[in-house]
Amino acid sequence: MDVPDSTPRVDENDHDAHHEGHSIGTPYTVEREAVINASASEIRPFLVDFHKWVDWSPWEKLDPNMEHTYNGPDEGVGAHTAWTGNRKAGEGSMEITSTDETEVVIDLRFEKPFKDQSKITIRLEEHGETTMVRWFMDGEMNTMMRIIDKFKPMDDMLGKDFAEGLANLKRVSEA
Repeated sequence: MDVPDSTPRVDENDHDAHHEGHSIGTPYTVEREAVINASASEIRPFLVDFHKWVDWSPWEKLDPNMEHTYNGPDEGVGAHTAWTGNRKAGEGSMEITSTDETEVVIDLRFEKPFKDQSKITIRLEEHGETTMVRWFMDGEMNTMMRIIDKFKPMDDMLGKDFAEGLANLKRVSEA
C-alpha cells in the first residue's frame, strides 16, 4: 500500500495501551496509517522537531497567518510548540512527552475554540525498505464534543486530516 489507508479505526470504548488517564468523558481513538518508502530514521526527524511539522501538518493550511512559538529543546522530549490562529485553526499547544526510535508521544492541548486535551502517538514500523506509520489520537469527549459527535463523528472530523497529513509526510520523507 502506497497511499494512506482510508479505513476508519475508531473505538469509543478503546482502553488499550496507548490510551491512559481517568475517565471524565467518553473515550475515543482515531487512527490512520500509511506505508512510506523511507526508513524510520528518515521519517523520524519530521516528527520530533515541531519546526518541521509545518512541512507536512494538515492543519497549517487552515490559517496562512498562524503564529507559532517554540520552547524547550529543538527536538525530542520537552520540545514544545504553541499556535494561535483564526477560528478554524484555534489556539493550542503540543509537547513531546516520550520518544524512541519507533514511537513519538505528544501531549496535545486545545484552548480555542474549546478546551481539550488529547494524546497523539505516532508509531514507526520498518518493513524492509518501507515504514508503516501509524498515527493515533486518544482523548475523551466532553459534553460539547459528544453533541458534535452525534452529527459529525470524531473519525469523520479528524480521519481525513490524518490521511492528508500522512500523505504530506510521505511526500516530504520520500523527497
